[in-house]
Amino acid sequence: MSDPYGTDGYGWDPYGGQQPQIVGYDEYGRPVYAQDAAQNPAAHGTGTHYGPPHDPYAPQTGPQPAVTDPYGVQQPDGGQYATGQYPAVPPQAEQPYPADPYGRPNGGYDPYGPAADTGGWDAAAVAGHTGTIPVQAAPTDAPPSASQPRSNAQAEPYDTGEFAFVEEATDASEDVIDWLKFTESRTERREEAKRRGRNRKRALAVLLVLAVLGTTGWLWYEGRLPWLGAAPGSEASVAGQQRDVLVVHLRTPDSEESSTALLVDNATTGQGTTLLLPNSLAVTTSDGSTTTLSKSVEDEGATPTRDALNRLLGADIKGTWRLDTPYLEILVDTVGGITLDADVTVPGRKKDDKPLVKKGKARELDGRAAVAYATHRGATEPKDAQLARFGQVMQAVLSEMSTGKESATKTVEALGQILDPSISQASLGASLSSLAKRAQSNAYRTEVLPVRGDGTLSTRTSDGLVAEVLGGTVQNSDPDAAPRVALRNAAGDEGADDAARVSLVNGGFTVVGAAKADKVSEESRVIFGDAAQKARATSVAKTLGLPDDAVGKGRGANNADVTVVLGEDYDG
Repeated sequence: MSDPYGTDGYGWDPYGGQQPQIVGYDEYGRPVYAQDAAQNPAAHGTGTHYGPPHDPYAPQTGPQPAVTDPYGVQQPDGGQYATGQYPAVPPQAEQPYPADPYGRPNGGYDPYGPAADTGGWDAAAVAGHTGTIPVQAAPTDAPPSASQPRSNAQAEPYDTGEFAFVEEATDASEDVIDWLKFTESRTERREEAKRRGRNRKRALAVLLVLAVLGTTGWLWYEGRLPWLGAAPGSEASVAGQQRDVLVVHLRTPDSEESSTALLVDNATTGQGTTLLLPNSLAVTTSDGSTTTLSKSVEDEGATPTRDALNRLLGADIKGTWRLDTPYLEILVDTVGGITLDADVTVPGRKKDDKPLVKKGKARELDGRAAVAYATHRGATEPKDAQLARFGQVMQAVLSEMSTGKESATKTVEALGQILDPSISQASLGASLSSLAKRAQSNAYRTEVLPVRGDGTLSTRTSDGLVAEVLGGTVQNSDPDAAPRVALRNAAGDEGADDAARVSLVNGGFTVVGAAKADKVSEESRVIFGDAAQKARATSVAKTLGLPDDAVGKGRGANNADVTVVLGEDYDG
């Protein structure tokens, strides 16, 4: 509501003009002027106003002394209402009127806007007046009841209970803390359970991997993985590998000498091997007698010798290749010659001929030179020296052989030789082509089978080289079953050794070899190398009808227990 008199709403004219007389204030805190009260006394009351602060509800009558306005304007006497005297709180109000923007009480009335609920007097502003300040009602902590709604003019101070965050009950706080602790503990338990689960999964995965690796390793060691090689020296390498074994005999037409080797192609390990067999190797013939390998080749033939080697070595030899020296010469020339490191110089056939092979590295040999090198043995050299040279020639030939089956077969056909019925030209060509692949990929080796003096194989040789290369187990003949006897014919009669052999076999002895002596001897001799064999030597002499003084200690054949030298005195 605007002031019709141009004042500031409190009776003060800022421009210093004459001010109308204020006779009091209405219930909204607005000033009541004398003119308005005279015109409408019913609307503005009877002129009664409220008394001093010490008795807010005692009516006051009569003129009141004038007071000085805090802004310096003298207020005249207002008649029924004392001007300048701040009205007391009306009877229906429980709180004092709030102050206006200038610190003066106006009962919530804002001359520039709606009534403001300030909630109380401005003590600092009132302190500047000389009038009496009404007593303020003490605040109460109890909130207003629903039957007594709070108005702007009756505003009470806010109770702290209206805001939950100001102060909370101790029990409620403890409940919240307990709930947080429970929630945190449950979360931690869940996380811990998840961690334990992950750890168990990792441990299980590691155990599974170890189990798989262990099982795979065991299967590999046992040779039960077809795509992997077996552990060297294991039983799996004996039974689980696929081998192609071929026996080859190098023979000279005008001599009884022969050289034997096993050509082994291991398809599982991809390894090729030439296993050279010394002639002194003791083998058991089909009739149960024991003889040397060379005698078996000469006397028994290809098939019985192959069977004897299978029994001795536990091998599975599929065929025999008899390679006479003329065919070896053709073979070397067919592949275009060979190259090898010669460990000896091989002289020509005649005294004035140039050496066929000169000692040295990377010697190129044609067919004739290759045959001469493969069969050469010096006067003072052991037999195994010649056998090793034969192995060199065979590996060199394979290094030059075609790796194609058809081409290798054509090479075999070009030889024009008659093969053993156990093997065909196509089968031999396929075997040679596969071995050629091993030799040309540096997966080939040549080994000599170690043989003891009596022609048998040691356990170390059986468990080592024989098991690794052939996948077999050695079955030596029993030395005590039948004494081995070697015959040397020095009687000058070519049939003397045959008669002696029959007598010895009938007497329960095993003849391991019979050969012609270098010179004729007048007296027969029975020689034993070990004193333990003296009794056997004596028994042999009696079987042949020789006197006891013919028995003596000396150096006999390496593969026999007793050696018999038949002289001219022997009458078979």
